[in-house]
Amino acid sequence: MHAITGTTAVTPEHVVKALLSEYDALKAEERQRIGARGQLLYAMLTAVAGITTVTATMGRLELLLLLPLATMVLGWAYVTNDHKIAAIGRYVRGRLGPRLVGLVDDGSSDIDVFKWEKYHREDPLRPSRKRLQLAVDLAAFCAPPLSALTLLWLLGPHTPMVLIGSAAALATILILATQIIRYADVAGHVQRT
Repeated sequence: MHAITGTTAVTPEHVVKALLSEYDALKAEERQRIGARGQLLYAMLTAVAGITTVTATMGRLELLLLLPLATMVLGWAYVTNDHKIAAIGRYVRGRLGPRLVGLVDDGSSDIDVFKWEKYHREDPLRPSRKRLQLAVDLAAFCAPPLSALTLLWLLGPHTPMVLIGSAAALATILILATQIIRYADVAGHVQRT
C-alpha cells in the first residue's frame, strides 16, 4: 500500500478505500468484543460455582463476599464491551455510512450503505428481546451476589468487618445494576423501509 504524501492528490477513491478499511477494522473489533462479552457470562457462572464451592467446602460464609467483587469486575467488563459494540454500530450508522454515501452518491441513485446496521435494529421484536436481555444481565450479574449477601446476613458471621464488607458489596452491586440498566439499549424500533 502506498503512503499518501503531501504531494499525492487524495481522490474520492482513496477516501472510500480508507473508509472501507475503517469499517473492516470496526467490524473486526465488534466481532472480538461480541466474543469477549459472551465469555464474560461463562466466567460469571464459573465464578459463582467456584466461590460457592469453596465457601461450602471451607464452611466460612464470609468468603461469599468474594462473589460481589468478582461480579463487579466481570459485570463491568461485560457492560463496557456491550457499550462499545453499540457505539461501533452507532458510529457506522451515523458517521461512517453517511460520509461514504456523500463520496459515492452521484445524485442519480438512492444509495444506502451498510443497510444491515440499520435494518436489524428495526425488527419489531427487538425491544422485547432487549428487555429480556436486560433481565438476563441483571439475573446473571446481580442476583448471585445479592443472594450471597442475603445468606451471609441471615446466617452470619456478623462481625464488624463482615458487615462493613457486605455494605460495601451491596453498594457495588447497586452501582453495577444501575450501569447495566443505564447502558441497556431497549429503545423501540423504527419502521423498516
